[in-house]
Amino acid sequence: MTVQTPTRHDLSLDDLHGSLTDPAMSAMNLLNEISMRYPAAISFAAGRPAEDFFDVADVHEYLGVFHDHLRTARGLTEQEARRLLLQYGRTKGIIHDLVREHLRIDEDIHVPAESIVVTVGCQEAMFLALRALATSPQDVLLAVSPTYVGLTGAALLTGLPVWPVRGGDEGLDLADLRAQIGRARSRGLRPRALYLVPDSANPTGASLPPRLRQEVLDLASEEDFLLLEDNPYGFFGGGEPLPTLKAMDTERRVVYLGSFAKTALPGARIGYVVADQRISDGSLLADRLAMIKSMTTVNTSPIAQAVIGGALLKHGCSLRSANLRQAALYRRNLRLVLDGLAERFPPGCGVTWTTPPGGFFLVVTVPFPVDDELLEHSASHHGVIWTPMSHFCPDGGGERQLRLSLSQVTPETVGQGLDRLADLIGERLHQASPAACSG
Repeated sequence: MTVQTPTRHDLSLDDLHGSLTDPAMSAMNLLNEISMRYPAAISFAAGRPAEDFFDVADVHEYLGVFHDHLRTARGLTEQEARRLLLQYGRTKGIIHDLVREHLRIDEDIHVPAESIVVTVGCQEAMFLALRALATSPQDVLLAVSPTYVGLTGAALLTGLPVWPVRGGDEGLDLADLRAQIGRARSRGLRPRALYLVPDSANPTGASLPPRLRQEVLDLASEEDFLLLEDNPYGFFGGGEPLPTLKAMDTERRVVYLGSFAKTALPGARIGYVVADQRISDGSLLADRLAMIKSMTTVNTSPIAQAVIGGALLKHGCSLRSANLRQAALYRRNLRLVLDGLAERFPPGCGVTWTTPPGGFFLVVTVPFPVDDELLEHSASHHGVIWTPMSHFCPDGGGERQLRLSLSQVTPETVGQGLDRLADLIGERLHQASPAACSG
């Protein structure tokens, strides 16, 4: 038997990709690890959809509905249908036509089916778009800050530097966007695209007003850059739904990133990208993204696509109407969290928070530093988990803020969780000044 000689190390960290030492790459794992170490803690951390409406039986039903669709609407033989579901599949996906109908019905987005690439979650869609746009060391990605950590991680993996733009009170500071474009170009850099979540953004919960949406589109045309619109929370806002940037897009400036994780089943891991931009050789940007996908994930699971396809078919390709119960649950949770914060933190005590119209998230600002060490203490000593906002600010910032996710709380856990958060905040405020409010 061969015995391996012990060594100090098998690989040097310096010989691995530089992104693997960036804090942004460990942000998601950190929350998962803390949640597993403290299972009794009440979590306001994960942005997962509520599980109240999950049913394994739905998976079988949706698969059957899509299988019937292949035999009837598409006219496939049983052998052809079986091959489509169980073999390696088309790189662009097998439900692109249903996704197109869903976008037309629910979002008033009109694009050809061939401009859609069905991906392994929206994270892959994001990666494909960034990989295609990162062509030289001079390319940079503009991103509204604070921004989704998955975007930061994808940019690190593609070598595309993230150039932050202030969010401001309306979700995007247009004057700062202009200024950052100018600063980047003065340094010989080329802004390729702006990443933004116009509806109930992660992590701030902010939504861009219609006027600002048009102004962003106009600026993209004027300054010649693309918009990467990420829209996982658009169905869960308050009031009348706002038009997506893609629905307002008349010049094909918007690459639209979509997901069925929040609106159907997260376990299916199905997302998509709409890339209808024309390339100089006559092809679509979607065709080029599919080329990258063919060398990464090859294709998205046809079985998983079939489950989502069946869900679309069952609901007439309208997931907005299919998510009315979920949207009502999230609005209830938001109201409970906002009311609970107001009860525990009176005006003038140094604790404030945002009041988003809908979505999954809000941000609490406190008069003391918020970091991973405090998060660990919060979970271990107070039994409540949240997310430090600094994780969403790769350029710095958010040091005195925390994000609360309300998607998985219940009326029973909201009160307990906020009591525990108030105890933590009161503890820190008392340490700073015994006369400060204790919550």
